[in-house]
Amino acid sequence: MNIVIPDDYQDAVRRLDCFAKLRGHDVTVFNDTVKDLDMLEERFRDADALVLIRERTAIGDELLSRLPRLRLISQTGKGASHIDVEACTRRGVAVAVGTGSPYAPAELTWALVLAAMRRVPQESASLRAGGWQQVLGTTVRGRTLGIFGYGKIGSLVAGYGRAFGMNVLVWGREGSQTRARRDDYDVAESQRALFAESDVLSLHVRLDDATRGIVTAADLARMKPTALIVNTSRAELIESGALEAALHAGRPGLAAVDVYEEEPIPWKAADAQHPLLSMDNAVCTPHLGYVEKDSYELYFGQAFDNVLAFAEGKAANLINAIKKR
Repeated sequence: MNIVIPDDYQDAVRRLDCFAKLRGHDVTVFNDTVKDLDMLEERFRDADALVLIRERTAIGDELLSRLPRLRLISQTGKGASHIDVEACTRRGVAVAVGTGSPYAPAELTWALVLAAMRRVPQESASLRAGGWQQVLGTTVRGRTLGIFGYGKIGSLVAGYGRAFGMNVLVWGREGSQTRARRDDYDVAESQRALFAESDVLSLHVRLDDATRGIVTAADLARMKPTALIVNTSRAELIESGALEAALHAGRPGLAAVDVYEEEPIPWKAADAQHPLLSMDNAVCTPHLGYVEKDSYELYFGQAFDNVLAFAEGKAANLINAIKKR
């Protein structure tokens, strides 16, 4: 099969152990992201199968109409909201998915918590510039960790908080509240209370139509001026522009962010970058949540297995039903 893998920013896929599974197939890897349909058509026109890295490239009906040779989209991870599955079904393109792992994003979340509270990036930059002990950081022990969304990742982060001596407070849908009580965590009286009472607030809510913009400017304004909000889930959970405005206003006082409304952030003149990148009270990372070797081996190993099964006429893990061409 002719297999195309887009968006491999670090050229990491070819160095994975599981890449050997594709031996004998023609594989093309692209190390950047393009949005233009003509460029995507040019890159994908000879592909029998696409292996997509999470949601980095959207696959819509217009693009599919230009790819008559395409037979399979093998998605790394389980999410497929960036794929027009109905259009794929109509055009005879199978969509296969895998599973994910909560450990890497949970660990990154906790790394961001500690880095932001102890001002690690700021002090590291100061030291490199000749400074020494410029600001006072804050410990987390004895403070309140708010968890908005108690699923697989949120429950791990709550456990880390408990291990560090934090008081954990949870809010979310009914399922989140039930699971939190089962694990002996306190549940907030409301979303308003969660934001008002948390010293560190971490978002772990799945993005859908109901949760888009679920964190409002009013929620942020209720936070303490000493509080930290952490978002390793999806940027669109927060009302557009609200976080930047809230940080300027001083409530909350700190943010740690791994996700953005447009990814990758387009490189522009220094004075036209994403506003968070120029703020001293924001720690920003380039969507690293799942980007580490163990996760990649899991994601791509499953995605490649799905490609091989499809090539052998034993399609597996499909989320749509198609007729054979």
